[in-house]
Amino acid sequence: MSSFLSINPWNGEILQEYPSTTPEAVEKALALAEHCFDSWRSQSSLEKSYLFRQLAQLLRARKEELARLISLEVGKVISESRAEIEKCALVCEFYAERVDEFLAPESIILPDQTKAKVIFQASGIILAIMPWNFPFWQVFRFAVPTLIAGNVGVLKHASNVPQCALAIQRLFKEAGFPPGCFQSLLLDGPSATALLDDPRIKGVSLTGSEKAGATVAAAAGKNLKKSLLELGGSDPFIVLADADLPLAASTAVKARMVNFGQSCIAAKRFIIEEPVYDAFVELFLQELKKLRPGNPLDEQASYACMARPDLAAELYQQVRETVALGARVLIGCKAPEPGSAIFEPTVLENIPEGSPAFSEELFGPVASLFKVASFQEAIALANATEYGLGASIWTTNPRADFAVYIESGVVFLNAQVASHPMLPFGGIKKSGYGRELSKQGILEFVNLKTIYLG
Repeated sequence: MSSFLSINPWNGEILQEYPSTTPEAVEKALALAEHCFDSWRSQSSLEKSYLFRQLAQLLRARKEELARLISLEVGKVISESRAEIEKCALVCEFYAERVDEFLAPESIILPDQTKAKVIFQASGIILAIMPWNFPFWQVFRFAVPTLIAGNVGVLKHASNVPQCALAIQRLFKEAGFPPGCFQSLLLDGPSATALLDDPRIKGVSLTGSEKAGATVAAAAGKNLKKSLLELGGSDPFIVLADADLPLAASTAVKARMVNFGQSCIAAKRFIIEEPVYDAFVELFLQELKKLRPGNPLDEQASYACMARPDLAAELYQQVRETVALGARVLIGCKAPEPGSAIFEPTVLENIPEGSPAFSEELFGPVASLFKVASFQEAIALANATEYGLGASIWTTNPRADFAVYIESGVVFLNAQVASHPMLPFGGIKKSGYGRELSKQGILEFVNLKTIYLG
């Protein structure tokens, strides 16, 4: 790819064009990162925490400017873009406050009363390959714990968000981070994957598709390098017969429509017990119809458009194939205009096994409804997927053992699945491996070194 276009998906306007990072510039960036690591890893946690607090302040001071950039580049409504920037500031402050606690040496006393300890040391340059759907949050979710642990980062962002990628690099610079601590490279996928052959790169974190994850994991494995993958999801939203239906239905619409459905942890498959199916569906449709479409910069808009026209076309093809196999359309199913990213929210039921809506991730505003006869059938259907990222269970009798039956990395009871700095986040099966956020996230790219004290 010779250049990267920043395009407003709402109207197709070309906002900016940037040349790809040249091989010579990549080499310069890696040399700078390696030089920076030598000093950055030795800086005190106090110094690192100060810089991340500065970064949080800068994010909040620039919130309107940065939120507008997100909305223009990926079509996210401005209210959600502001929330994304605020969340980035929150994760900066979270790790700034807890880095000493998370990286404190751990003492061990052996049976013979000899002692040992485990210390945590940074690894080096970590490559991040990040997606477009949360163009700031996904990067900060990687960068903050990884860098505060003493590593340095290089970012290959999605090809349709070059302005966001470069803006993040500028934020780190303006907050006072040393040159080379965090750099954005405008590269295509194969060029980024090839960086794993470079011995200076010590690991890779990827958030993206299953296909991209498999490619990057193979390259990392070939080079015996650590990889962390957060991939797709087909999250179940289980509504049991004793659930608070109005609350479940209103939350279900939010969970499906977050970021216009373009979220790995958006609820995608709604699994409802038969006695309350009809009532839930009626409430769900009522809540969905309350939402207001509009321009991404419209303060009153609930949703705008998808991030690219090709994504809208691909999603519609999945819907059309599902309907052709026998699914019933309750609302929507209108084909997007050629070359347009505008998509009509769609709700499907009577979804046949083997159809795209049954077995694939629908990455956009399409809700798939399933009627089940029992809790056991709900669990079986929830687990009948290659993915295992998040799940939500709705019941007024939230016994803790409900969650253990779900094959996923995250389960929320009577709440919408969401990421939070305090909670470990990640999936199983084809949703990936490894954990981000919390203490677990800061330990993903450090060497857990055992020191025996003889």
